[in-house]
Amino acid sequence: MPQLKILHTNDLHNRLTTEQACFLAVRRRELEGFGFLVDCGDAVSAGNIGVRPGGEPILERMSDIGYDLMTAGNREFHFTQYGFLSKLSKAKFPVLSANIQPREGVKSPVLPSITFKTRDGVRVTFFGLTVPMITERMAASKISSYIFRDPITAALEIAPRLRMDCDLLVCVSHIGLRKDKELAERVEGIDIIIGGHSHDTLSEGITVKGALIAQTGFWGHHYGVITIDISETGKKVDARLHPFNPPSK
Repeated sequence: MPQLKILHTNDLHNRLTTEQACFLAVRRRELEGFGFLVDCGDAVSAGNIGVRPGGEPILERMSDIGYDLMTAGNREFHFTQYGFLSKLSKAKFPVLSANIQPREGVKSPVLPSITFKTRDGVRVTFFGLTVPMITERMAASKISSYIFRDPITAALEIAPRLRMDCDLLVCVSHIGLRKDKELAERVEGIDIIIGGHSHDTLSEGITVKGALIAQTGFWGHHYGVITIDISETGKKVDARLHPFNPPSK
């Protein structure tokens, strides 16, 4: 029976220590071919309109660790093409968001989804959702290179299509726990929702309409481990939270 693991973090806000980075790098190597390391946004410490010259150092550290992907959080977003590309320039892994749409002719540093295949042949698809920052109704939309769609609406459109071509569908979200619960209630076919933004610490995760929801809190106090056992009769999913050692200061 295939088993895979997903290690996850969220809302690090540039507080990932060297010791924590080394620990995650070792755990990621142990998972090679049988699991993933993901982040659910706000890894950087920059403000929503701030841009650090040369890019964000924590994204370079996360790249060195071996992160497989992350969700774009509101801290990673910038309303200009230059700012958005610059903020994510040091991420050498895919950054996901299915509800951030570029204006015509504008480059986007994010992908809506990505699919991996484990050594056991399990097809795992991740898609991202980001808390809306600039919508069509806002005055700021006139100067923004990007517009946010409602995340639930975007998920209702993308999830059924993605579900057809994968064995496990995972949403990596940065929309907060309340919206994650709404997502599970309204969008069928999602197996796991790994969340961020609301800084909730879920020691064992919660299940809503068959979808497991997990979140690790904030500032790198904890990391999460989701274990998935897949058989012909279905999937068994378990989520656990673990404190980092040494803990983040």
